[in-house]
Amino acid sequence: MSAKKVEGFCIKPDMKVSQLLEQMENAGLQATEVGKAALLLKEINKSDAKVFLAFTTNMVSCGMREIFAQLCKEKKVDAIITAIGSVEEDVMKSFSSFEIASFEEDDIRLHKLGKNRVGNIIINNASYIKLEKLLMPFFEKEFEKQKEKGRMLAPNEIIHDLGLEIKDEKSIVYWCAKNNIPIFCPAPTDGAFGLQLYFYKQKNPRFGIDVSGDLKPLGQMVLDAEKTAGIILGGGVAKHHIIGANLLREGFDYAIYVSTATQYDGSLSGARTDEAKSWGKIKTGAKTVHVQCDATIVFPMLASVMLK
Repeated sequence: MSAKKVEGFCIKPDMKVSQLLEQMENAGLQATEVGKAALLLKEINKSDAKVFLAFTTNMVSCGMREIFAQLCKEKKVDAIITAIGSVEEDVMKSFSSFEIASFEEDDIRLHKLGKNRVGNIIINNASYIKLEKLLMPFFEKEFEKQKEKGRMLAPNEIIHDLGLEIKDEKSIVYWCAKNNIPIFCPAPTDGAFGLQLYFYKQKNPRFGIDVSGDLKPLGQMVLDAEKTAGIILGGGVAKHHIIGANLLREGFDYAIYVSTATQYDGSLSGARTDEAKSWGKIKTGAKTVHVQCDATIVFPMLASVMLK
């Protein structure tokens, strides 16, 4: 049992985020876990660990997108693992705006207006129409590349090429393409991207995506690393894909989870770091922190530690 005493916050005008984080470790409850995560990130920064950042699509729907882009710009992560929805929404934000609404909107009314709700965020149908206009000629280029290479492209290759098409410096795919940071996507046929792929394949049925194509480069990256660190926001397929890949090296050396999901329904999204140790997805002696909180509140503060 820890002998540390609970210490109250001392808040001052214009105090730095780092000063607030320093006080969190001894504050108790989830503030303590946030403080521990900040300390662990400092250790990761000083290590030679390969950093794998995993997140769910809603993190891009909201204002976290620009934080991820900054981390990629500054080369603070070595790979991203996410769903294709993150990619499409990142691209959509490069030419359109999402809107703040409320969690209590009249959704039937929104549907009639051509508006789609993600929590308290609105995405207009017009954004998807613009996405279609971008993706159709893009798929044509990728099909030509497929024919030249004599094989289908892997998700990370297609996303890299898509990043080369984007000219927005607030974009994740833009900076990943520029800095050769792979974005691994275990479910590339999901979402609006997958729907447009369906439409394109009606006229070009031989075009495809090698959904297994990410496995070798991701696995090799994990195996070649001296140490690995996972920063995992939320759950779902992105979380499982990267912790599963680390089975190849008997687990992560460092892991930070941020999630609002509960472990008591047995879901992977709610699974804690200790559960991953039972599978060998996180090493027995690994340093880990699980923060039970909305990542939009916590991660901006933790990202400030990563950017140092």
